[in-house]
Amino acid sequence: MPRLFAFLRAINVGGHTVTMAELCRLFEGLGFKGVETFIASGNVSFTSRSRAGRAAEERIEKCLHASLGFEVATFIRTDTEVAAIARYRPFSAAQLRGAGAFSVGFLTEPLGAPAIKALMALKTEIDNFRVHGRELYWLCQKKQSESLVSNAVFERTLRVRATFRNVNTVSRLAAKYALIPAPPSGAGAAGLRTGEAKR
Repeated sequence: MPRLFAFLRAINVGGHTVTMAELCRLFEGLGFKGVETFIASGNVSFTSRSRAGRAAEERIEKCLHASLGFEVATFIRTDTEVAAIARYRPFSAAQLRGAGAFSVGFLTEPLGAPAIKALMALKTEIDNFRVHGRELYWLCQKKQSESLVSNAVFERTLRVRATFRNVNTVSRLAAKYALIPAPPSGAGAAGLRTGEAKR
């Protein structure tokens, strides 16, 4: 069975504390196999005979809402998609050098032309963006806490749901499952720093 990855929003942020053991139990209760979590920020891998898609996301969202008592937006990607995201280079090495944070936003659907135009209107001296498929890449030259952009701003402007992860998190996740080669130890290039984005 193919391995799928669920990126969950609102897990262990904003007072919504959930143990990884509880997340695994809930996913296993839905019939998923080989359930594992990666970092305590809502990254779940599992295998399933069901196809990845909005129906699967909604099934997980309904279960988590009923069990946890709050909405948990869910974004599923296949192992092939996670590998492609980890390999994708939307910015040059020169742009990444010295940057404060480099994050990828998982979207429910690709952005249309009007939304992309609205996104690019958010660019500042420290914030730059790229869009590729159902992912939005955000390069911040300073700490994201110093930016006026946040997940709430993205969702309000683009009118889509999203959750963000540091690119390093996705690369490490892909390497764990041998989807890409493991990154060099001690990689400290911009965008390969640990930590999570504003979600």
